[in-house]
Amino acid sequence: MLRARQLLMLLLAWPMAAVAAAGFQPVEAIRAAAVGAVPGGQAEASLDPALRMPACDTPLEARQATAATVEVACPGGWRLYVPVKQRRSQEVVVLTRSVAAGQTLTADALATEQRDASRVAGGALSDPAQAAGQVVRRALQAGAVLGAGDLAAQRVVRRGDQVALVSRRGGVEVRVAGRALGDAGIDERVSVENLSSRRILQGRVGPGGDVLVAP
Repeated sequence: MLRARQLLMLLLAWPMAAVAAAGFQPVEAIRAAAVGAVPGGQAEASLDPALRMPACDTPLEARQATAATVEVACPGGWRLYVPVKQRRSQEVVVLTRSVAAGQTLTADALATEQRDASRVAGGALSDPAQAAGQVVRRALQAGAVLGAGDLAAQRVVRRGDQVALVSRRGGVEVRVAGRALGDAGIDERVSVENLSSRRILQGRVGPGGDVLVAP
């Protein structure tokens, strides 16, 4: 009885053993073939890790079938359509070291790297010159991609500073004393108080710290 049971178990296990002996094509090999068929190899292929395709005795063949699929085939055997997503790289400005909020960026704190465009937020800077001399609005870690929203112009006017309010019309310039009601950098807008009339005005900060207001 025991011998018969052992024989039955051997017969039941035989098909599985035969399949295992036949082997399967490594999923990574199929993925690599699919990615290699995309021009430049800049793509991601979506494959189930549990995929089981018979092992191929010859090199896999692959061709791009559509913009989103690649046909991978074992010559004389199976063929498989693999979904692919093309990647675009984008040059971005990154930090070479961590910085604190309010810190002014210097050229040695900046570098450029190629990053996957699909993972880069809109507004990312591409030229270090766009960031050098700017102030970071918040603490950032080394390797962070810099965006326009992370930076502010160097503050040349501070809240409470006495400033010159400048109005120009037809070649005539009028200057009066004023007080800044906020912080601002060059070419940024700021609210100011005219110390003579006590009126609150909006102006744009000039390179010398004067505030240009509409006449």
